[in-house]
Amino acid sequence: MTVLEQLGARVARGGAAPLREALRLHVADTVGAWIAGSATPEGRALLKFGANRDAMPDRVATSCALARSSEIDDIHLASGITPGALIVPSALTIAASLGRGGAALGEAIAVGYDAMARLGSGLGGPSILYRGIWPTYLAAPFGVAAAAARLLGLDEEQAANALAIALAFSSPAVGRPSGPGMSRWLAIGNAARNGLTAALSARSGFTGDLRIFEGEFFSAIYGLSPNQAALLDDRPVLSDVSFKPWCAAKQTMAATQALKEIIEAGVSPSEMTQLAVSVPPPYLRMIDHGVVAGDRASHLTSVSYQMALAGLAPDALFDLKQAPERVSGEIGAFMAKVTVKADDGLLHHYPKSWPAKLVVFVPSGRHEKVVLHVPGDPERPFDESQVAVKFRRIVVPVVGERAAESLLVRSLAVLDEAPGSLLSEIDRAGSAA
Repeated sequence: MTVLEQLGARVARGGAAPLREALRLHVADTVGAWIAGSATPEGRALLKFGANRDAMPDRVATSCALARSSEIDDIHLASGITPGALIVPSALTIAASLGRGGAALGEAIAVGYDAMARLGSGLGGPSILYRGIWPTYLAAPFGVAAAAARLLGLDEEQAANALAIALAFSSPAVGRPSGPGMSRWLAIGNAARNGLTAALSARSGFTGDLRIFEGEFFSAIYGLSPNQAALLDDRPVLSDVSFKPWCAAKQTMAATQALKEIIEAGVSPSEMTQLAVSVPPPYLRMIDHGVVAGDRASHLTSVSYQMALAGLAPDALFDLKQAPERVSGEIGAFMAKVTVKADDGLLHHYPKSWPAKLVVFVPSGRHEKVVLHVPGDPERPFDESQVAVKFRRIVVPVVGERAAESLLVRSLAVLDEAPGSLLSEIDRAGSAA
């Protein structure tokens, strides 16, 4: 059997029993990101563009784009993939349209996470990211096709062809971020739509190249050599997916967490004269920069800005908009104290973790902290209470306490209920954003 035939068999069979508690928490976390994302400028633009487009593929595209644009969705570090924002909205929307729920929905979400993360790992997601390839964008059709195939009840051959067609629909990159109207989020939504189209077309008898991993497709076009062992690994994926503890690029979080822990140990930000950050070389350039007024992406990816917020305005870490027209003098002065360098020694931990070392200098000496894992990582896992706290922090400002609580309860219980009522509440929340 080819790699795709083996993966198609897993999708059709549903694989190992999904981790139900992990599924509940990741569904709720993604719904929170989905709703909060609708209140950002990018989210409002997406909702306006998607208005009056009620076909299932269009709803999948808009919902996934909203969740992913939030930048507070979950992430699988070893693959460089953010699966929840693509898989959860797709599966909920497709399941509601088909009148399916319960175990079928849980299995679809699990196989979708598995397919996306497995493809990212097999293609070296964390390394290709810094070549300009967006792993989540490349893997989105593949993951959504897997979830859709499971919900549509495709057999093993049809599921394998759905995955093959999805790979043919995949694209590697969207270019650099360019403001609130950038097409990046439209593109990721369309990638999700393509995954659904792949599954629907396979059900109608269309076929794809089932030897795509064994042939020269990836080496000739992308310069990649797929790792077949990683593609077929039996290890569960869902338990290795991290929750984001606040809104920022994941690459900035270990350094920011190190600062938070030094502050919690009694060192005041006002005492700090210099902050020296060391990170693995692959993501140095991504996070070592200032900010551009009104450009949300530059703020979310600047480690000096994120650390300044953590030290001086920690509540702002949960502000998904994070695109001020100007930073305060206090924030700017703190940012100027931060220097960032590459440290080859941290590569030992990467990409299973995305670590950082921080040395903070004060008049009386120095404080040093190495952070390998931040809260929300599998090594420092979130439980239901922590997921709920995060959900409320980002959703209450959008819809109010009463609606947020109802959404949280429904999200945590959706594997036991028909998903249609939850989707209706999400729609109302988006309209109110």
